[in-house]
Amino acid sequence: MTPILLNADMGESYGPWVMGLDHEVMPHVDLANVACGFHASDPDVIRMTVRLAKRHGVRVGAHPAYPDLVGFGRRSLACSSEEVENLVLYQLGALHGMCRGEGVEVSYVKPHGALYNDMARDPEIMTAVMRAILAFDPALPLMTMATRDTAAARALAEAEGVALWFEAFADRAYDGEGRLVSRRETGAVHHDQAVIVDQARRIATGQPLTARDGSELVLAADTLCVHGDNPESIAAVRAIRQALDEIEAGS
Repeated sequence: MTPILLNADMGESYGPWVMGLDHEVMPHVDLANVACGFHASDPDVIRMTVRLAKRHGVRVGAHPAYPDLVGFGRRSLACSSEEVENLVLYQLGALHGMCRGEGVEVSYVKPHGALYNDMARDPEIMTAVMRAILAFDPALPLMTMATRDTAAARALAEAEGVALWFEAFADRAYDGEGRLVSRRETGAVHHDQAVIVDQARRIATGQPLTARDGSELVLAADTLCVHGDNPESIAAVRAIRQALDEIEAGS
């Protein structure tokens, strides 16, 4: 069994405004999704985050978004395909500059927020993101949502020549199609550590989850997203890391 990789969104502070407990999360993850300035972060925060990832041997990925600082990148914008391609390529370039300054490489791309969700639903947007990756570095994988049926995403990636990493979430509820339940709905986010760790174990070992409609849902995921913006979530990250290490040791 290939070990599942833990990823976390990082570098989402902005000036004096602090978001997340990056120093607490970084030692426990494999991949750091670094905000590139459009939904959060600034040059100082980006470089500091890259430096922190390097210190802990964590791979750095680009976390590009729509240009929406006020809405934290969670609002869809009416961008053309060309605009999406260009805004992703622009943010890749910004992160690359900071990575080069620290002697590390950009290793993958994971869009943020509304861009991530729009990409998962709209092949035209996903194609635009892929073309930005191809223009920057065709070897970079694109992280996207693991759902019940990933055939369409796989076919598009094969046609464009981009590798995919499928991502699942330990602390989120899923609908019957394997998509995340909206945060606006009650119970969309799990808060009980035991529930979160159990879901992480199930995803990592290919066991079914129970979707919101009561159906069994198996998610074939390469990576698991964790969050670390409060002491409770940090404890959950540590527990997930321990659980995954136990799974790997026993495989």
